[in-house]
Amino acid sequence: RMAEPGKIPEPAPRRIFQERQRITALPLYFEGFLSIRCTRYQDFQQYWTELRGTTLFFYMDKKTPAYTKKLELVNLTSIANVYPDERRGGARFLLMLPNEDVELKVEDYDNREEWKSFILTVTQLAVPACISLLPGQLIRLNEVLEKEKKRRTAMKQPPSASLSQETSNNGDYMNTLKNGLTQCFYAVSRQEAIEMLEKDPSWGNLILRPGSDSKNFSVTIRQDIDGPCIKHYRVVNTGKGYTIELARSVTLLSLRDVIDYFLKETRGSLMPFVSHTYDN
Repeated sequence: RMAEPGKIPEPAPRRIFQERQRITALPLYFEGFLSIRCTRYQDFQQYWTELRGTTLFFYMDKKTPAYTKKLELVNLTSIANVYPDERRGGARFLLMLPNEDVELKVEDYDNREEWKSFILTVTQLAVPACISLLPGQLIRLNEVLEKEKKRRTAMKQPPSASLSQETSNNGDYMNTLKNGLTQCFYAVSRQEAIEMLEKDPSWGNLILRPGSDSKNFSVTIRQDIDGPCIKHYRVVNTGKGYTIELARSVTLLSLRDVIDYFLKETRGSLMPFVSHTYDN
């Protein structure tokens, strides 16, 4: 069926999921409508909300690929019900963070308990025992718990350890260390890489990081071309080398060669991001 003239076709649901995955670079654990307000004097504003990793991402609706705002929960202190016995109408609960309290509202009591259980599982790294859940929900929570534990472990690994896992099969690891590749490799997400490049541009403008599938790599760069410009390039580990996904793909023998390719092609306008601040 042809789209109406002048009307932008709506992206398919899977396309939206893939785009959100690409933007956030975090695993999706739970989703649904949430209403939020940061002070008691504000009106609640409803968003389609996704819990990815330990972050809540808020979207204007189900079909918007890019999030409007986000709330980091890794330092969550506690969760409390606004009205403990509330079972009808909108159910509310408070997220208590070090610098603020955020009030959330959902459609009913059961939905509130489900949101709380997923948030507590990923922030406390334990399935909460004080919340009444169905067997299927408990299975899902335990699956999420294992995924989040693995993600946290990967984030804590030093660059050399992460690179060792990726390069042990092709004997390239020692070579990459000798060439100082780990200086610009950081076990960070897509969004964290952007924030690093924007915060400290004098330290360099190219970061090598893990891919969203934890098997391959990505290169994030920042250039000033009529204003700041951020780009991301997928680097696929083929087992015999590394392929940079470009309009015309380029395959190179090592990750060191991948970095060198970007430096040479831009004639030195790209420089590896080197800082001791972001060891992990």
